[in-house]
Amino acid sequence: MGDLELLLPGEADVLVRRLRSFQLREMGSEGWNQQHENLEKLNMQAILDATVSQGEPIQELLVTHGKIPTLVEELIAVEMWKQKVFPVLCRLEDFKPQNTFPIYMVVHHEASIINLLETVFFHKEVCESAEDTVLDLVDYCHRKLTLLVARSGRGSLPEEEGSQDSTPMQELQKQAELMEFEIALKALSVLRYITDCVDSLSLSTLSRMLSTHNLPCLLVELLEHSPWSRREGGKLQQFEGGHWQTVAPSEQQKLSKLDGQVWIALYNLLLSPEARARYCLTSFAKGQLLKLRAFLTDTLLDQLPNLADLQGFLAHLALAETQPPKKDLVLEQIPEIWERLEQENRGKWQAIAKHQLRHVFSPSEQDLRLQARRWAETYRLDVLEAVAPERPRCAHCNAEASKRCSRCQNEWYCCRDCQVKHWEKHGKACVLAAPGDRVK
Repeated sequence: MGDLELLLPGEADVLVRRLRSFQLREMGSEGWNQQHENLEKLNMQAILDATVSQGEPIQELLVTHGKIPTLVEELIAVEMWKQKVFPVLCRLEDFKPQNTFPIYMVVHHEASIINLLETVFFHKEVCESAEDTVLDLVDYCHRKLTLLVARSGRGSLPEEEGSQDSTPMQELQKQAELMEFEIALKALSVLRYITDCVDSLSLSTLSRMLSTHNLPCLLVELLEHSPWSRREGGKLQQFEGGHWQTVAPSEQQKLSKLDGQVWIALYNLLLSPEARARYCLTSFAKGQLLKLRAFLTDTLLDQLPNLADLQGFLAHLALAETQPPKKDLVLEQIPEIWERLEQENRGKWQAIAKHQLRHVFSPSEQDLRLQARRWAETYRLDVLEAVAPERPRCAHCNAEASKRCSRCQNEWYCCRDCQVKHWEKHGKACVLAAPGDRVK
């Protein structure tokens, strides 16, 4: 696995074998936390393996032990928790957390899983090993991309650095909203990798993608709005690596990774023989798809030459007759994870929230210290620095940082002044994470 190893091969095998599904009420529990830490280790090792290009044993283990369906179920379960339980929890009268760290771990769980899936779904055998849950994953990606399109019409995201006056829960809400945006971008990449397998997908999955969700038209909407790009002060910025980065004028014609993912997904869905045979080109779909011609510039075609075939398809489409919507009676498989979880827990959201408030989200100071130390061990700094795409950012002003908190070694700062200003927020977490310190 290279010089830097977070997990030995035998350890990775054990952690993959132990992956299992948890009930919604178990989220945040001790056993769930252990699996979350294991997932983070698998996640970082998978990224590290992909970075050094020395084989990808994590992906192979997940396929061998049939754990991709388990990851998909856990992904949808935590999505449901965030939508159904978390809002109820926040409305409880006695919900006054002194520390939001345990809640953040549950909120962050979805990001951990989708990041791992993005890393391993590059390989077609992973999509095949998802079996029937690929339908649930397609539905999940559709939900995320729909929210991404809707968000682009509502304005910008909350700032990455928080306000000095915000409460811990307000700060958590901001972090959750920014995380939701990043999750949606990961879901876009996962969807693109699924479309790479379009010729081997089941008829039900193809029907779900092309008829039920009309993904080609949704992808056109994404290209039009490009929610991962914005202009601030006359400068073009793109969202990469967890924050907005200014694009140099000389780089502005360069195709971004996310735009590239959309174009490849469109190419797969519109030019694959299997998909073309099943996609109903209604007048609405024709109108939407023809918008793509304005984007197909010579500069774009130089970067993605295969799009010349898509350009030819659109030229033919402009002259073709549209089709009426199909009304064939088709017996098809439908996703079942979301519906099953909702049926199992319907009417129990408040009971789950109260149970978790008592047993999960009201930890003692000692429990917090123990959990913080376990996370410090999980996130080994040498591994994090090896997989980081760029230099760390200041926790206060988001500028490039070169100084690390000497006490806990977890936060970065660009200068002493920013560290002092950020201490009000960072202080409590610093005390918990620092080894050997006594609680003040």
